Amino acid sequence: MLLYEKIESIALWNQWAAVISYGVVGCGLGVLAYYWIKLLLSRESKAKYDFRNIHEIKLLFYTSVFLISGIAVYLTTLSADPTVVWFVVSLFVATMMSILAISVVHNLLNFYYPTFLERKLQQLRYKPRVSPKTGKPMKLLSEDEEDVHLDEGMQAEENIFSIDYDVWVDEDTGYTQIEKYPGHLHAIACPECTYQTLKVVKEELLETPTENDPGQLLKYQNCTYCGHKVKKAFRVAPLSKISELPDEVTTVAS
Repeated sequence: MLLYEKIESIALWNQWAAVISYGVVGCGLGVLAYYWIKLLLSRESKAKYDFRNIHEIKLLFYTSVFLISGIAVYLTTLSADPTVVWFVVSLFVATMMSILAISVVHNLLNFYYPTFLERKLQQLRYKPRVSPKTGKPMKLLSEDEEDVHLDEGMQAEENIFSIDYDVWVDEDTGYTQIEKYPGHLHAIACPECTYQTLKVVKEELLETPTENDPGQLLKYQNCTYCGHKVKKAFRVAPLSKISELPDEVTTVAS
């Protein structure tokens, strides 16, 4: 009688667990949908930069946890003839596999995904801006040129690498847009020690992009773990490669 009651309880669990698994997976898909909708509704490159920089890894991790947990719960309902032994074994296996899968995703998002994300962030950061005054492309000033547009406090922040400012200027009207970014804190994989500890310590605009020709940005990178140093040139898109127009002119903070 007791065994029969246990089997009946397991059958009841199978019914409810299937519903729960659908709900948990739905939550994961909801988080993913929120991420994409938020990204699509962000018109400005700076707004997209800030959203992806702050929330992307966290939201992708939450999505993964929901999806993995939902699948794990559903796997415990697959027995057509539920028994106590099968239920205990399936519950244990599903729990262990979900923990392992979540750990793998966590490591991928925190140690390997940042390299991919950094490339996307750089594309958003240096995507040419359009002046809301004239509708023409704005010029990204070099480190030396931008100082005249920054107050002493801003320059001090840049000098200690706590904050980095990009200054875009409409050369026809003099309109200026200042964008605020975190200092050179983003780290990528070091080619020497392979740790995610290679950081940008200096940037130099070698060639300013024109309407049809790309520019070139030189980045000086140092590894905080092994001391390896890298100089790497990056392409800055031509001014004609523009698809978005900022709504307002302001100093854009992170």
